Amino acid sequence: MSGANTTAGRATTPAAGATNPWLIAVVVSLATFMEVLDTTIANVALRYISGGLAVSADEASWVVTTYLVSNATILVASSFIAERYGRRRFYLSCLAIFTIASVLCGLAWNLQSLLIFRVIQGFAGGGMVPTSQAILADSFPPAKRGQAFAMFGVAVVVAPVIGPTLGGYLSDNYSWHWCFLINGPVGVFAFILVYFLVERSQEMRRKRQELRRQGIRFDLVGFLLVATFLGSLELVLDRGQTEDWFDSNFIIAMTALCVLAFALAIPWVLTKSNPIIDGRLLGTRQFGSCFIVMMATGAILIATTQFLPQVLQQDYGYTATWAGLALSPGGLVTMVMMFVAGRLTTVVQPKYMIATGALIIAGSMWWLTRLNPNLNFAFFVWSRLYIGLGLPLIFIAITSASYYGLRPDQTNQASAMINAARNIGGSIGVCIALNVLAHREQWHQSRLVEHIVPSAPAYQETLQTMTRYFAQKGATMADAQSQATAWIGQQVQMQSSYLAYIDVFYVLTLIALSAIPLALILSNIDLGKGGGGMH
Repeated sequence: MSGANTTAGRATTPAAGATNPWLIAVVVSLATFMEVLDTTIANVALRYISGGLAVSADEASWVVTTYLVSNATILVASSFIAERYGRRRFYLSCLAIFTIASVLCGLAWNLQSLLIFRVIQGFAGGGMVPTSQAILADSFPPAKRGQAFAMFGVAVVVAPVIGPTLGGYLSDNYSWHWCFLINGPVGVFAFILVYFLVERSQEMRRKRQELRRQGIRFDLVGFLLVATFLGSLELVLDRGQTEDWFDSNFIIAMTALCVLAFALAIPWVLTKSNPIIDGRLLGTRQFGSCFIVMMATGAILIATTQFLPQVLQQDYGYTATWAGLALSPGGLVTMVMMFVAGRLTTVVQPKYMIATGALIIAGSMWWLTRLNPNLNFAFFVWSRLYIGLGLPLIFIAITSASYYGLRPDQTNQASAMINAARNIGGSIGVCIALNVLAHREQWHQSRLVEHIVPSAPAYQETLQTMTRYFAQKGATMADAQSQATAWIGQQVQMQSSYLAYIDVFYVLTLIALSAIPLALILSNIDLGKGGGGMH
């Protein structure tokens, strides 16, 4: 990162032109919100998709997998494409394709067509988010980037929270098709605003001319290697539990492909003069630490967004709508805290904000380890409120800190890599949580069953009590005893589920705590100069 300290403080406004940069922030955040929303909105609609298209639940789950894989693979190419063909042109193209693909997903006539449209939607969406972030980084001076990223953070952090709520409501009351069709009018509106408000950048135009003059071409080999690595990694993480991990030839093949692509990609991106991604950035203390912390943040954000509605529907009998509503108040707190955190970046060192946010999130995960059958709606609302307090502190600080010390020509690369970290971290978090849940549920059930033996006084007392209960309801003694035995079995299964979810939240607590030492090794930012240098 030679010369970083001399250029990092230089404020550029290529994306803004004469337009108020806050208008640009609102516009690009709207489009980003729509794209990130699609990472979770389909999760709660899978059973409706399964029934509507007459496919199994396992087949329907590919609707989520295909989107994540295509979204991850295009992230690494978005930086070069934006620089080579124009950031505004690339962004508008991605937004248009994403909107059209979303409508086609809503009109899909079978699973195959839906998966094809989801792949196209994922490719287009993967190019939108890092480009949005790069536009914001260049539209605001370093001193105000924290506040600008607060607007962007609302889209990235709140959208996954609203996704299950909106998806559940639309699926319960209308049709799963509307989970995708709602992107149509929003996409058209965002496209019109971006077209008229985001002006062509003269600096980006000069850079494109320089790239043509130097004859710099797209790093196809690097792209194929990195995309293969990310795509196969996403497949392994997302499908591993379903396919029974290494008992599946598919998972073995994808793992081998992932390792091979990674082994070949490392020397390529480190030695090539113009690689698809700047691998050297990950070797720096500042950006490398930000990358890992963003992975941890993505893991907690996506894992909790998926597992809280799941436990509410599975063990507490909530509908998809009410399970989503339990998360919504946390989304409102997150929105407010985003702007508070944006202000704090001008007076508080990012590393202390990140450490504080990680500590708050660790506390909220610890709060969820109190899971038991008697909890009410308010308990889960409060748990999400605590998460909403901590996430913005991490997200805004890490987004701002990752740009400090970088040259202006590195902002596209940094944006793409930070967003890739969030996506990869989310997949890893869900993967870890799924495996902990599956294995610990089996383990707890085995331990509980050991106490359910005819010689155990507690078992005999419970069996007799429940037999009398069912007999009083009109069952014969034989039927009442069978129903009592089945009831005891259900209780064992339910208790195993509660205990397994508690273990999941313990693991997420440890992930949150691991971000604290990483945050504290970040460099101090010269806040008085708007983050222009590091010391």
